Amino acid sequence: MVYTEKVMEHFNEPHNQRKMEDPDAIGKVGNALCGDVMWIYVKIDQNEEGKEVIEDISWETFGCTAAIATSSMVTDMAKGKTLEEALNITNEKVAEELDGLPPVKMHCSNLAADGLVEAIYNYLDSSEKEIPDELRKRHEQIEKHMEKVEEEYGDYVEMEEEMHRTS
Repeated sequence: MVYTEKVMEHFNEPHNQRKMEDPDAIGKVGNALCGDVMWIYVKIDQNEEGKEVIEDISWETFGCTAAIATSSMVTDMAKGKTLEEALNITNEKVAEELDGLPPVKMHCSNLAADGLVEAIYNYLDSSEKEIPDELRKRHEQIEKHMEKVEEEYGDYVEMEEEMHRTS
């Protein structure tokens, strides 16, 4: 499998990779196809216009080269963006910023974009703020997929969760 130079740069020297202390929200996603698991952490603040922005963002991923590179890239793309702007980051845009992914690895860019969506959804939900219908629909789709991941890879996910809690 051939990865682009940009994918390899983000894999070898990932950006924003860390467990964030005291995040405002966490988005956890997994992929039933490959067993990758990802956590996206966000800190939200307000900009000069009073809009909520992603002040800080980080991630932890147990996965392949593409999963690591897309985690790194999606955080670069989202940092400093308003929540609305961040919700417009799609898997296609993540892959495009990485100068492409092999077709069999496109699901990894879905994972990164979905992790960001889940973090934003969880932030709005826990803050008791209005959740746009489109975001609610995306969350419900991700939630259904995560149920399949738990069903298929329950022991693996449980082990990763335990490792995640103790790190």
